[in-house]
Amino acid sequence: MEKRFEGQVVLITGGARGIGMACAQRFAEEGANIAVVDILVEEAEAVAKECQEKGVEAIAMKCDVTDEDSVKSVFDAVMEKWGRLDTVVASAGIHTGAPIDQVQLKTWKKAIDINLTGVFLTNKYAAAIMKEQKSGSIINVSSMAGVISFPATSEYSGSKSGVIGLTRSVAQDLAPYGVTCNAICPGNTLTAMVKDVAKTVGAGLGLTAEEWLQMRANDCPMKRLAEPWEMAGVTAFLASKDSRYLTAQALVIDGGITATA
Repeated sequence: MEKRFEGQVVLITGGARGIGMACAQRFAEEGANIAVVDILVEEAEAVAKECQEKGVEAIAMKCDVTDEDSVKSVFDAVMEKWGRLDTVVASAGIHTGAPIDQVQLKTWKKAIDINLTGVFLTNKYAAAIMKEQKSGSIINVSSMAGVISFPATSEYSGSKSGVIGLTRSVAQDLAPYGVTCNAICPGNTLTAMVKDVAKTVGAGLGLTAEEWLQMRANDCPMKRLAEPWEMAGVTAFLASKDSRYLTAQALVIDGGITATA
């Protein structure tokens, strides 16, 4: 595989699992040094070790993306270790869902805090470094649920729509400095989070998790769900020199589902 990011530094929130983990693996394969940032520190350490085995430097750091001091500390640590920051992937997120009249305020606030405020804080500290460098890429992980909405997803869809709006604004702030900011909007992807959703939502519909996943696959024109590595590939493109004139965009990677909505 081409080493497009050799010697560069990539920080990934939510890097212990799912799309974040796939991004860590992809960037490491292409030569980048990796900061795996997650509240699940033991799992993050395992991902960092896997990245090291690909011949790059990698560290794991515990971080609560809803806490500003915690977010600032990981950016400070990356700059102290490597002195540069080329790409940030804001992947930390959760899924919650219930009919609007059943959504508890605390559940709404938790979804907004992690899925939107966490991305805001990550972008804030990435922006300060990248403006100074006059280079860099920020990639925020939204969702197809930020583009179209589904029943019983008010807090999730609301937070992911917010990520798209945030991305467009950040992109405009940073464009004069040569820094890009884009979002990816994954469709149903076979991550631990989606498998957990399959169990809970499927049960409410009288379906097994496997039946729910197959139903979601059948909804897709490609008749399958995505794999995390497919999201990582697009993320790597957005960080590459091939996308230097691409900013303020929300790329929907959903196998065509939103086209049929």
